[in-house]
Amino acid sequence: MKENYVIGIDFGTDSVRALVVNANTGEQVGTAVQEYQRWKRGKYCDAGVSQFRQHPLDYLEGLESAVKRALDQVPANVRMLVRGISVDTTGSTPVAVDRNGTPLALLPEFAENPNGMFILWKDHTANAEAEEINRLAHQYDIDFTKYVGGIYSSEWFWAKILRTLRVDESVREKAFSWVEHCDWISAELTGVTDPLLLKRSRCAAGHKALWHQDFDGLPSNTFFKELDPLLDGLRDRLFADTETSDQPMGTISKEWAAKLGIPEDVVIGVGAFDAHMGAVGALIEPYSLCKVIGTSTCDMLVAPNEEVGHLLIKGICGQVDGSIVPGMLGMEAGQSAFGDIYAWFSKLIVEPVRTLLGEEEASKLAQKLIPHLAEQAAKLPVTTSDIIAIDWLNGRRTPDAKHTLKGGLLGLNLASDSARIFKALVEATAYGSKAIVERFRNEGVPIHQVIAIGGVAKKSAFVMQTLADVLNMPIKVAASEQACALGAAMFAAVAAGVYPTLQEAQEAMNSGFDAVYQPREAQSAVYQGLYQKYLEAGAFIENEFLQKAYLQLT
Repeated sequence: MKENYVIGIDFGTDSVRALVVNANTGEQVGTAVQEYQRWKRGKYCDAGVSQFRQHPLDYLEGLESAVKRALDQVPANVRMLVRGISVDTTGSTPVAVDRNGTPLALLPEFAENPNGMFILWKDHTANAEAEEINRLAHQYDIDFTKYVGGIYSSEWFWAKILRTLRVDESVREKAFSWVEHCDWISAELTGVTDPLLLKRSRCAAGHKALWHQDFDGLPSNTFFKELDPLLDGLRDRLFADTETSDQPMGTISKEWAAKLGIPEDVVIGVGAFDAHMGAVGALIEPYSLCKVIGTSTCDMLVAPNEEVGHLLIKGICGQVDGSIVPGMLGMEAGQSAFGDIYAWFSKLIVEPVRTLLGEEEASKLAQKLIPHLAEQAAKLPVTTSDIIAIDWLNGRRTPDAKHTLKGGLLGLNLASDSARIFKALVEATAYGSKAIVERFRNEGVPIHQVIAIGGVAKKSAFVMQTLADVLNMPIKVAASEQACALGAAMFAAVAAGVYPTLQEAQEAMNSGFDAVYQPREAQSAVYQGLYQKYLEAGAFIENEFLQKAYLQLT
């Protein structure tokens, strides 16, 4: 049998990963990670106002470095056997482009302008615009939010576009169209970046841009014009059709083939978001909830259209035919912060050490701190009087997106040490996950099992055991360290024609599972009561505390 190799490229929040896979056997023969250098230095971001931007050069430089170094690990002949490349990215992470499809930040006059860069998924500068979209959609003849849970988020495509057009006249004048990261980087590899010609991801368009077959594509220009005249005509410069990720975007350009040292007939697949391809890499199946657990979480669920396609599931991040597995309804939910919460608590402790004792001592502490806290927290009993934390430190994604919400800690006393507070924060992230599970079930979508992938799932037994206890369900952890890149590689194999269907690619290329966390009966029983306290505390923060604080300020 002829050997075939494919490359999966996973653009995460902090870095890009490249994975070279033998498509015949699933053997992962080369891998490399490249951090984004500008992002690492904190450029173009302002956490105080939730502004998070990434320069396209970070993506281009990162891609080239990661793929080259991954290929350097394989025999020279393997390069000539590469058949396909597919890409996943964070999302919604759109960028303004000119008529040629060039991100504005790649033009000299926008090189240092954050508004000409990719607006990262966790950028929440468009909270007000999201509220305006919701108000108009809910009173319009057609509720264009009905397939995205009934609530449009500031993390998504249209809110970010409208915010940018309002605040930056130079972008208004230069931007011809807007493109998601997963679409642009895939098109860049083909050399065809014309925004009117490049294929758009069904995943990105359906979950974040209000695209649906029932709307004949995107919402009407009349809707957008009423929202704000700045959007008048933009619909015609975007797209009407979308493609699932088993389809080819095109063939690699001569320039990129030369840069990477691979054949000029390599097929580039249509891109998608990282969590969606990660679910494929983790062998998602109907009614399995796949949790991609990292800085935030994305929760993926697939089901036959004929069984749940008639439902309109409230408060999630969309239900889209073919967004995860072609031919099945893909559903998305998630939490705006998960690992980011642990990182925040670590920084809270480490930062004074850095100031007082210097970088070296702070770095030593930072490396040991979270594992130490997890070890200590695991020894603590679970009791009805435990601290309750609310996990909305970066707002709430689902159920019911609301990114103006804040987190909280309730029930502190003089015995509340760092381990107890860390335990409460971990439990809060688990309660947030449980709220998502309960929403799906209450809306008529069963969940039969939970699959976990991502950095937190692989690194923290304490977090995963707590999650299993709170959910009162077993959790299977995918063996692959790079499930998102592996899922991208599976899609590349289908787009390149190595396999006729995604299911066949999954069967041949999967890595299986290497851990299962079983819920502990005693802890699960206590957590049921603590979860109710979490719900009550969250309702207080949302409906009483923040509302009264707002009234006092105004």
